[in-house]
Amino acid sequence: MGDVIIAIMTRKNSNIPGAIVLGMHDALVSQTGIIAGLAFSLANRYLIILTGIISAVAAGLSMAASNYLAHRTNDNEYAVMAGAVTGLTYLGTSFLLILPFFMTANVRAAMASAFIIAIIIIFLCNWGICRVNGHKFWRHTIEMLIICIVVSIVAFVIGQWAQYFLGVAI
Repeated sequence: MGDVIIAIMTRKNSNIPGAIVLGMHDALVSQTGIIAGLAFSLANRYLIILTGIISAVAAGLSMAASNYLAHRTNDNEYAVMAGAVTGLTYLGTSFLLILPFFMTANVRAAMASAFIIAIIIIFLCNWGICRVNGHKFWRHTIEMLIICIVVSIVAFVIGQWAQYFLGVAI
């Protein structure tokens, strides 16, 4: 099975590594942003879990459909696989980021755990993709980390502004 996966990933037109990165990175950026914004503005783990699940499913399906349609537009024979891989990677990554909120009532600790999980995912994904494609590991890893951090900070600021302007008290 592993040989089949590597064979598909290394085929020129399959773009499966790109589909994995698309689903994983979009989930990391959007879900950490959503989770950070909610964690620091509401501090209610049940709302974070509920919103995380709803946004993960909706965005995962959207990502799968969008990547499928993008590949079909180019007549790529791997369009179904690319869409499925993108959606499943998005959902799996999102689940891992939401998981700490199921495990502890301390929202700050869960948020810290989600960030640690995001960093581990970034390192593992880049390690795997760079092994297959020969890309520069540290350059891609640092780039992904910076994007995730910036989006999380922006989401935190938006959450703080929304809390203040909407008069939401924690």
